[in-house]
Amino acid sequence: MLVMKMNKVLVKVYVPMLEEIYDVWIPTNKKVYEIIVLLVKAIKDLSEKCYNPKEFPTLYDKITGNEFDLNLLLNDTTIKNGTELVLI
Repeated sequence: MLVMKMNKVLVKVYVPMLEEIYDVWIPTNKKVYEIIVLLVKAIKDLSEKCYNPKEFPTLYDKITGNEFDLNLLLNDTTIKNGTELVLI
C-alpha cells in the first residue's frame, strides 16, 4: 500500500548518462536547485557511485522538454506525483 507523504512527491527521474530510471521522493518545500543537489546524491548512492556529473546538472520535464527554473520552489512548478523528469 502506498502511503501518501504530504510534503513530498514521488517522481520518475531518467538519467541518460546511466540509461536508468529512478523512482525518487522529493520534498515540495525546496528550490529546484536544492532538489537537483539531493537527486545527484541519491542517484550517486543508488548507482553505487557510477553517477558523478562533471558539471551541475539541469532538470527537465520529460514530456514537454521544458527546463525547470533553479530558483523556483518545487510547489511553484508543474512537478507533482508521477511527473517524469530528466536529469542531464
